[in-house]
Amino acid sequence: MIGWLSTFVHLLFTVLTWAIIIRALLSWFNLPPTHRLVMLLYDVTEPILAPLRRVIPTIGMIDITPIIAIILMQFLEGVLGQVIRTGLGA
Repeated sequence: MIGWLSTFVHLLFTVLTWAIIIRALLSWFNLPPTHRLVMLLYDVTEPILAPLRRVIPTIGMIDITPIIAIILMQFLEGVLGQVIRTGLGA
């Protein structure tokens, strides 16, 4: 049980991290907002990025929210991994 749960949490955070990275990279290209990939990435990442944008200011024209989100997610993944290992008796 613990191994599966730990693997799931790691996979979930890995997918979310890559979604944020790809969204940031795609922002450099002129894809229409109705493009399927853009819409999918927006739907997956906006619940993570939107709350952070309200408290993290941009630096000039650079939005550092994706970087902060990835750092926070890495921290949260570590905490959840530790809780899973210690809280479930591993």
